[in-house]
Amino acid sequence: MSMTPSAHQTMLDQARWRWSESLFWLLSLAVLFVFPSKALLFSQIAIMGLFALSLDLILGYGGIVSLGHAAFFGLGAYAAGLMAKHGLGDPLLGLAVAACVAAIIGWLTSFLLLRGSDLTRLMVTLGIALMLFELANRMASITGGADGLQGMMVGPVLGLFSFDLFGKTAYLYALSVLFVLFLLARKIVHSTFGLSLRAVKGNALRAGAIGISASSRLVAIYTLSAAFAGIAGALSAQTTQLVSLDVLDFHRSADVMLVLVIGGVGWLYGGIIGAIMFTLMQDWLAGITPQYWEFWIGLVLVCLVLVGHDRIKIAIQSIGTRLSGKGGAA
Repeated sequence: MSMTPSAHQTMLDQARWRWSESLFWLLSLAVLFVFPSKALLFSQIAIMGLFALSLDLILGYGGIVSLGHAAFFGLGAYAAGLMAKHGLGDPLLGLAVAACVAAIIGWLTSFLLLRGSDLTRLMVTLGIALMLFELANRMASITGGADGLQGMMVGPVLGLFSFDLFGKTAYLYALSVLFVLFLLARKIVHSTFGLSLRAVKGNALRAGAIGISASSRLVAIYTLSAAFAGIAGALSAQTTQLVSLDVLDFHRSADVMLVLVIGGVGWLYGGIIGAIMFTLMQDWLAGITPQYWEFWIGLVLVCLVLVGHDRIKIAIQSIGTRLSGKGGAA
């Protein structure tokens, strides 16, 4: 795919690392030392952020709507969990196997999504997740069924850092994996492949007319997204040392979709910011109103949809401009 010099320069400008991004990741690391008692909560935010990032790759950049993304999360969780149960508890090996298992299933099922409308894709992805859920439930001798996997023994990260009860190692581990995979995703979406993928999302027929293979790109991004989701599931299994049918449940797919809507689709930081907002709201509201916290999160979602992310961004930029203007005048 050839580009004009101006288009190439625009892509380079978009890919350039900004100081605000460095600040974001430094703050993500610093919160562990400021709020050490919340390490377990922060690790769940990092895992949810990676899960949302994986969904954004297919929804925000590929235009593939999925209501069954928990299928890959659950596959990764069970792959890592079964390894830890049978004496292969090395965390990085578990991540690699989980990524491979989820990627293979993602590649095999991606061909079902190449034809049909968004509604067809919704039904197919939902059906795959439901079948895997029922399969895990039926194969209780392997998965543990409703009781979950028992006897998981996860080894130290790199053979040096054991998981502690306070969750500090879990958070640093999850944050490190999230950061590495975020850099990979950032590299991909700002490459010529990412540019062609957005062209396919915008108009697949027009993209095909200029020589872009829509099918191959959608298969590739769906497979990569499945691998990312599988790694997120493996992280969840390793940091909690618990895998149950919940990892394949429909509500997990719905939650990650909600997280992405809150943070913003088609923006890599959207899934991470959405995970921060969703998890912190859930934790806070569950402490205030344990029975009605879902109502308040739903209300926030309705407000976001009605107001729109663009208007919120404009309002924030306007406030920032006024504050900087006052600062300059002072």
